[in-house]
Amino acid sequence: MKKLALFLTLCCLSQLRAQELTIPQQTQYLADNPFSMSPTFAGIGDNARIRLNGLTQWVGIKDSPINQSLALDFRIADRSGVGAYFYNDKNGNTRQYGAKFSFAQHLILDYDSEQYLSLGLSFNLNHFRLDIENFTSQNDQSVVNNRATQNYNFDIGFLYRNKDFYLSYNASNILDKNIKEVNFIEPDLLLNHQVYVGGKLRGNGSTFEIEPSALFQYFQSDGRSTTDLNLKLKKHIFEDYYWIGVTARFLNEQSMTPVTVGPMVGLRKNDFYFGYSYQINTNELLGYNSGTHMITLGFDFLQSLSNCPCTQNRIVY
Repeated sequence: MKKLALFLTLCCLSQLRAQELTIPQQTQYLADNPFSMSPTFAGIGDNARIRLNGLTQWVGIKDSPINQSLALDFRIADRSGVGAYFYNDKNGNTRQYGAKFSFAQHLILDYDSEQYLSLGLSFNLNHFRLDIENFTSQNDQSVVNNRATQNYNFDIGFLYRNKDFYLSYNASNILDKNIKEVNFIEPDLLLNHQVYVGGKLRGNGSTFEIEPSALFQYFQSDGRSTTDLNLKLKKHIFEDYYWIGVTARFLNEQSMTPVTVGPMVGLRKNDFYFGYSYQINTNELLGYNSGTHMITLGFDFLQSLSNCPCTQNRIVY
């Protein structure tokens, strides 16, 4: 039990240290919500979109991480998009909440070959707080009163699309953090990088679609990196669709054994969206929790085709 307690403590400390670096990116972006990962996706599609997301990690372990978020993005004019992302994150005795406000500009590189480039920018506001009301005599007695700090930062990114292929790069929290009034061991380098690449495969006239994708994340503060490998199978029925998928996350510093794996399902029916993702740990935590659960609810509205192909969904029924 001592070894288990030590392992759980190290996991929670790792999560706590990473929590203020970036909002936890689990499988939110796979629930037809890539805007939650990068501002470059704002305004792409035939609708304005709302996605409400709830995540509970390591169910069964006390004070395990939970996260709620609300994403909204829509097109303005033919080649621009805006969006907002609000979040509330809890991990043990740490809390953070805030918002991102985004703008994206979509450009045509070549009309005939359907090549497009999108540039995105986000302004981020973050409030971070350490609650000590639940501390016991075993905790550090030098920590008194609740600790809180507020920060602002920026994300920048680009998105390249060629027919059904896409490649996105996003740099989150490009400014260093001012740590003059906080503990000296606090990381001041908040920059992290995400590369998202994938494509959609379908035959001519087919209503079935296969979408393999991968997400690479690199945290510059301590050199950690992860890779997600994903596969989605989608069935279109006019403007509605259903999909199933699977995802696996790897720690790049370790072997190719995934640290989490799990299935995903989702559907869009009459402008309403529902998605569910389940992930299970493959490490020592497996016997002490029932996995990570994520539910996404959404609504698509203001449907209208853009006059510019650079913001249209490329779906052939």
